[in-house]
Amino acid sequence: MPYAPTPARTRRRRSRLRAGTAVATLVTALVAGLVAWPGAERAEAAPTTFVHPGVTVSRAQLDFTRGKVDAGAQPWKSAYDQMMASKYASLSRTAKPRAVVECGSYSDPDHGCTDEREDAVAAYTTALAWYLTRDERYAKKSIELMDAWSAVLKDHTNSNAPLQTGWAGSSWPRAAEIIKHTYTGTWANSGRFGTMLRTVYLPEIINGSLSNGNWELSMMEAAVGISVFLEDKASYDKAMAKFRTRTAAYVYLASDGALPKTVPGQNLDTRDKIVKYWQGQGTFTTGLTQETCRDFTHTGYGLSAISHVAETSRIQGQDLYTTDVGERLRQGLGFQAKYELGEAPPASLCKGTLHRGLGPVTEVGYNALAGRLGQPMTNTQKLTERNRPAGSNNLFVAWETLTHAGNPS
Repeated sequence: MPYAPTPARTRRRRSRLRAGTAVATLVTALVAGLVAWPGAERAEAAPTTFVHPGVTVSRAQLDFTRGKVDAGAQPWKSAYDQMMASKYASLSRTAKPRAVVECGSYSDPDHGCTDEREDAVAAYTTALAWYLTRDERYAKKSIELMDAWSAVLKDHTNSNAPLQTGWAGSSWPRAAEIIKHTYTGTWANSGRFGTMLRTVYLPEIINGSLSNGNWELSMMEAAVGISVFLEDKASYDKAMAKFRTRTAAYVYLASDGALPKTVPGQNLDTRDKIVKYWQGQGTFTTGLTQETCRDFTHTGYGLSAISHVAETSRIQGQDLYTTDVGERLRQGLGFQAKYELGEAPPASLCKGTLHRGLGPVTEVGYNALAGRLGQPMTNTQKLTERNRPAGSNNLFVAWETLTHAGNPS
């Protein structure tokens, strides 16, 4: 006898179908949300095996640079000469470590803040000089600077402690990676240096910051670099997840919708709060950053940190330049570059007033996105070429024309 559903059975069947459809729709939405959320593309960001040296510069990049310098090619030779003539390459430099570095807002008070940052940049500079010249005096100087600080530093204090830790903590692992993995001499205190990074720096930065975006981006740059040196996969993953979330909330893309993305925990749950956080800017245009209307200098800090983390991640096997990170970096650099080059802003941008001064921060991102990936970056190209050779901002950016200009590695 053919099956003939009763009205009750039909209602139950339709109810089950509706429930099943609802569940399927919910699952689809949750999956879509996970895919869209920064960092969800790959749950395990850390490589199976870390690449060394692998913080901002790789061995292949260093070899390319050395070849260009040895050949006297430009702009690398002029960038090399600039670096070697700087105070950071001086073999007579004396480290100025202290047990507690105290940094208030804008480094006031400055109790060791400048000394720490500049000694860290000097350690990286002399590490580069070692690799490019093979003069071991520079390797020994880099080791001397790192050893001096690892022997005494115990803490960072006052309101700027997280940012200070991020700035200095970005340069130290770059230096340490080159020395530990390319210098054939002895670095007896490398373990003590690693302990300093793990116990003094990492706890101060790994949980991030709810302050202006350049803070957390710089902090995550340091955390990622330190994690590479320590081969700490858990810290690398945690830092990378925070980095992806903060990058998405720092550079606006039209695809984000009517308002920029926000970072969980900041309580930016209304348009008014978001506009206030974005320095009073209520018109959102692709490439605008959370600090564009504050000033370009702090914006440059944020964009630089994005490029550095993306470069380190690429060396470690995950190319963030081909994700939303790369697009936000490309648009952020291009937007700022246009006005840094002198174009007058419309009244809708920062009320028609900009505070320029982007700094030497375009070389890494430009090389990766335009050079290696062939993406159009006309304004960034003009600014990058105008500013060559890019030097140091005396905080955590140093010699990127030398290390990254035209570098295909």
